[in-house]
Parts: sequence; C-alpha cells; structure tokens
Amino acid sequence: MAAGEFADWQDSLRQRLTSVTWPNEFEEIVEKLSTGIPLSLQDGVKLFKSKDLNTIGSLANHVKQSRFGNNAYFNVNVHVNQTNICTLACKFCAFRRGRRAADAYQLEIDEYIEDLRKYSTFVDEVHSVGGLHPEWDVQHYSELFRRVKQEFPHIHIKALTAVEIKHIASLSKISVHDTLKILMESGLGSLPGGGAEILDDDIREIICRGKESSQEYLDIHKTAHLLGIPTNCTMLFGTIETIEHRVNHMLRLRDLQQETDGFQCFVPYPFLPDDSRLPDAQLATGTEILRVVSISRLMLNNIPHIKAYRMNFGDNIAELALQFGADDIDGTVQKESIMHLAGSTAPLDHDKAMLAKLVNNAGCVPVQRNTTYSEFTEYIAPVEPVKRSLRMAVGD
Repeated sequence: MAAGEFADWQDSLRQRLTSVTWPNEFEEIVEKLSTGIPLSLQDGVKLFKSKDLNTIGSLANHVKQSRFGNNAYFNVNVHVNQTNICTLACKFCAFRRGRRAADAYQLEIDEYIEDLRKYSTFVDEVHSVGGLHPEWDVQHYSELFRRVKQEFPHIHIKALTAVEIKHIASLSKISVHDTLKILMESGLGSLPGGGAEILDDDIREIICRGKESSQEYLDIHKTAHLLGIPTNCTMLFGTIETIEHRVNHMLRLRDLQQETDGFQCFVPYPFLPDDSRLPDAQLATGTEILRVVSISRLMLNNIPHIKAYRMNFGDNIAELALQFGADDIDGTVQKESIMHLAGSTAPLDHDKAMLAKLVNNAGCVPVQRNTTYSEFTEYIAPVEPVKRSLRMAVGD
C-alpha cells in the first residue's frame, strides 16, 4: 500500500472516530485506530469478549467507510472444483472422497474446458480448488492452465490452495518456488486463501492432520507474493479453536502482509457441520459471524479487503456483514461443491442484478471488480420495462 493512500484513509478514519462518543471500554482501542497503531493480541481478545457487538460493528464500519465509502465489491466468477479425490482426510471436510468411492470424480482437461465453456461468455474469473489428486503433477496443471488461457484469454485463473501447491511440488519433485513459477507462466493469475484453517499446529493436528503446517502455509503465500502472484487468505472458525487462536491467526497474517503486501483479501468463514466428522465443533451463530467479520476489519489494518463469503454465510448474514466491516461479497459463483456438500444452502444462480439488490439492501453501492481489485465499475441494474395490461372495450 502506498504511504499516501494509507495517510488519506487514516486521516478520514481519525475524523470519523473523533466525531463520535464511544463507550469507555473502547477508549484505548479507538485511540489506536485513530492514530494508526495496530491492535494487539490483548485488544483482539477484549473485542471477542465484549458484549457490545453493536459498537464493535460500528467501529468496523467506520474503518471500512473511511477506506471504501459505501462501496461493496463483487466479481463475475464461476467455481469449478476439478476433483474431489484427495490423499488426505481432514476431519472437517465433507467434500473429499477416496479414489474408489462411488461418487469420486476427476475432471480431465477436456472435461474441465467444456464445463468452463458453459460460463465463458459472461464470467471473468474461474476459481478452482479441489482434492490432492495422487497423480496430477505440475505438468498436468500447467497444461490445464495453458489450455484455459488459450481458449478463454479473458478469464483470470484463481486456483490451488497452499496445500495443493505443496502437494503438486512434492509429486513433481521440484520446489514450491519452481512450481509456482511454472504455473504462473502457464496462466495462473492468483491463489485463493483456502487451507489456512487456524494457524496453530496443535489445532491443525486435530482438524486437518497431514495438511501443511502453519508456517508452510505462510511460506507458500510468501513465495507467491515474491513472484508477483497476489493471494487471498482465510480463517476457518467455529471448530475447536479458542478466541486467542483466532486473534493469533490474524496477527500472523498481518505480520506477513507487513513484509510482502501480497494479500488482497481476508475471508473468514464458519465451520459448517452437516455431513462432516468433527463432533466437538463449537459452531458459530449469526452474531458470532458478524463479530469475526468486524474484528477482522479492526485487526487487519494492512489487508485491504474483508469478504462476506456468502457461499458460507448465506445471503442474509452476508448482507448484514456489509454493515459490520466487510466490503466484498465475492461473486456470482454459478456452481460450487465444497461448501454446499458441507451444508451451505446459499443459492448458486445469482446474476449481477440479484447481487446488486442484496448490496443495495445493505445500504451499499454495488461495484463490479476484477480479480485483482485493479478495475472497478459501479453496477447499475437495467431498468425493467413497465408492464401494462391491455384492455379491450366490449362492443368496440
């Protein structure tokens, strides 16, 4: 982030916060936000323990509006999950299948291309994550991405989580750096943030044993950033973590962002319990989701965008989240498997007009963006023609 850009919105935030009388329990936090001092672990824990969600949400909304006004960003994308076959068996995952499962699938390159072709005339991003296929190495994905860019040069490829990159590098017997470089040269545009779960290895040992370690997740994203590949980052909450785990997770992401400035967006999402295998999960309520979104905005002062991931929140909570610090509401999606197998009931058939209505209902301005947040267009829904009934006079 340019120093001038930070100064501009920080000055706006200071003016906003000092024009309001805040409850005494938030005085120190408001002072830090007003002067640009990052919040501490203790500040984050205090916010999680506070019963005053409305004030926390108001603070987060002031921070969001200082930077983005009433804008709420979305893009026109489709999710294509290339395979559900996975060598791991994370406890929270309802998507993964063993190779011999009756409903296991793998989209070969031609099948993937034909699936994407159905959406190619109106989407500008394909989001692809999937299982750790035991045979698909860097050459497979390099050919897949090359074919996608050859057939659909206008579509940005956002694909492969950190653990997928680690797996592909291992299969290919090359480094993560070289894997990412090959994939970038083949057409990979950015990485999604999935797989962060909670960046604490004791928690990971229980909920996703065998996945990349906390430090490996950060190192893979750091490598991508240094190569010029932008990425998102995530947090899965509502499993078995404590609030201290959540805040430490945010701090580790913030520290890496301070070093590389490569994270575009933070995507917190609650654990969805249906059909998965983690009976000890805490499960997040609607108010807890809004609290996490708000605290994310307050803690992550150097990660620009906070996403209300409606595939996981559902439309109603996602709409509210736009008033609690979120400035992004993902995209049109069109199809998606991972969250829906886990229990999501969010509709998949949203077009731009439907998304715009949701954004307008939250009191925000819908702004269509590209994947890298470098192109923006305010979306104005087409005016529907007025329907008139024609009456015929009897006897005319």
